[in-house]
Amino acid sequence: MGPHPAVAAIRLAVRRALHDVLTANNPPNSLLPGPTTPGESAPLVLVACSGGADSMALASALAFEAPKLGLRAGGVTVDHGLQPGSDLRADEVVLRLTELGLAPVEAVAVAVGREGGPEAAARDARYGALDAAAERHGATAVLLGHTRDDQAETVLLGLARGSGIRSLSGMAAVSGRPGAPDRYRRPFLQLDRQTARKACMVQSLPVWDDPHNADPAYTRSRLRHEGLPALEKALGKGVVEALARTAQLSRDDADALDTWARQAEASVRDTAGLLECAKLYALPPAVRRRILRSAAIEAGAPAGSLFARHIEEVDRLITGWRGQGAINLPGRVVAQRQGGRLVIRQG
Repeated sequence: MGPHPAVAAIRLAVRRALHDVLTANNPPNSLLPGPTTPGESAPLVLVACSGGADSMALASALAFEAPKLGLRAGGVTVDHGLQPGSDLRADEVVLRLTELGLAPVEAVAVAVGREGGPEAAARDARYGALDAAAERHGATAVLLGHTRDDQAETVLLGLARGSGIRSLSGMAAVSGRPGAPDRYRRPFLQLDRQTARKACMVQSLPVWDDPHNADPAYTRSRLRHEGLPALEKALGKGVVEALARTAQLSRDDADALDTWARQAEASVRDTAGLLECAKLYALPPAVRRRILRSAAIEAGAPAGSLFARHIEEVDRLITGWRGQGAINLPGRVVAQRQGGRLVIRQG
């Protein structure tokens, strides 16, 4: 008799992600590691685990699947220090991961700032700690337990911000940062939250429900407990699946537009490398604005502080030219129109 359907589902999702990791880290004609007992030199995959149902299910599936592919499996839990006893909770997670057979396993304490709001600050601190842990242990990849429900929430938050199709594309199955663009893997984006919870229950895995996830002070919590249930009541139970599907379609479109913009950028620059306003004007707005955003970032504007309204102001130098002055952008970057050229530089 095979495993419970929920356990089979999480294991299959992780198996696919690990195959992708192996393929990405081996040349096309090389032999992939076989199902042997992993030695110290075997590639290491870490799981980021809070102790909640999603990440505990992910950890259990990683512990089961990794040795079959000749991979080592380890874990990291991040202590944000936002609740009394959070250090003890982190120690408990380390114990649970160790009992699953993961090694190395560690808890990392971080200091959460205030920039961008509490949720964004905690996220930045968490990813900083995970990046550092991956570098420290030489990990090939870090698995994250985001589910289809998390994806639906992310799409709705992006829609509320009105910041364009990239926000509607939600979380990527594979993502990273400069120097490690494919470090993070999200195997559960096609699975719902209940499947992960059920997998923990049938495996008798203890889980911790973070009180922040039910705290109405947090935007995502309000969306989870009030917004999405209201939408499902009004529109039916398929809302989460539809939003997740929207994310994938939006990601495909955004990727295509990004490629178009990269290819078009060379054609709108003059021999001195300056952007020609007439040629920019001839491009579709979605392509033109991507070129403007890229140019602003290249000039020194921080990507995280560069919003749609900034790019719209620069775009008006192209489409609504009335002799207006320079546009100030984050990072002390200035955009201005000079003799039919758009100049974006640090002031």
